[in-house]
Amino acid sequence: MRYAPISVKTSAMTKSSIESESGSPGDILLSCDDVSVVLEFFRERLGFRLESIYPADAPRTVTMSGQGLRLKLIANDTAGDIPDDLPVNQPSLIVTRAGADGFGTGRAGMQYRDLIPDRFGGRFIASHIRILEGGPVPDYVHHHHIRFQLIYCVNGWVRVAYEDQGEPMTMQAGDCFLQPPHIRHRVLECSDRMEVVEIACPAEHATLVEHEISLPTGIIDRSRDFHGQRFVFHKGESTPWKPWTAPGFECRDTGIAGATGGIVSALTVRPTGTGEPASLAHNAELRFLFVRQGGAMLDCGNDGSFPLGAADACAIPPGLDCELRDVSRDLVFLEVRSPA
Repeated sequence: MRYAPISVKTSAMTKSSIESESGSPGDILLSCDDVSVVLEFFRERLGFRLESIYPADAPRTVTMSGQGLRLKLIANDTAGDIPDDLPVNQPSLIVTRAGADGFGTGRAGMQYRDLIPDRFGGRFIASHIRILEGGPVPDYVHHHHIRFQLIYCVNGWVRVAYEDQGEPMTMQAGDCFLQPPHIRHRVLECSDRMEVVEIACPAEHATLVEHEISLPTGIIDRSRDFHGQRFVFHKGESTPWKPWTAPGFECRDTGIAGATGGIVSALTVRPTGTGEPASLAHNAELRFLFVRQGGAMLDCGNDGSFPLGAADACAIPPGLDCELRDVSRDLVFLEVRSPA
């Protein structure tokens, strides 16, 4: 394999500052054209261990340690800083279609498709993630510096181990995980054509590698508090349907709103057969829909009308008057809301 060239940013740290702390790793900042290629070189050829990676869908900043050094790899097209605040810009209507936006390679070899390209001003990220060839996943125990993060299975199945939640769990289509902030977890294996939707806040956040804890831990503490939230494993098929916010529809509640103290909610929604239009106007910060199957028309008046089919998604800004019309009988979609 040929490895991409790297350049050392000498302004980041001098040799004397590296040597000034006896016995502690020094920090060296490296800029490179392809972070993933240079990461592979340091891990596979030089035995460095990964400490953090950011962001997961298209890594641009990586920290690792080895041979008495701590390295920070930064892509040449980014400053490499992880934002501490959550900017609030005026969001716009976003509609993404299956096939229109391609998949790129992200963390652990998974393929990512961006469902909210403008990230709602940096607040939210929604990714359609897939693994085409099933089997063991080359993942590692890690955790995320996030406000919230949920994973909804669209197709196939995936087996994941979570900190203090007992044996690994298998999520299937219609199931959902809530991953509280900094819960250690690891993706173990999956089926062919496994697909999930991952939604998180803020849009760009650090993924931190855990080197001390192995999973499963042998502990079961389903009520454990992780920074004010509880882990949720929602099993779709065993959850009853109940009326949705619009007439002619019903939903399955994942329980995520209760586990996060109302920070975010997630529902599986389908029509009951009447085919009535459903208003999607809202005053929340985010209202996001991902179509699992079937189809409908998103009618936004002067902002246009958009046909939605399987694997299409939309993020609707607050105050926009729009409706879901021409609903097919087999329509099923994920709805995620985050209050203002």
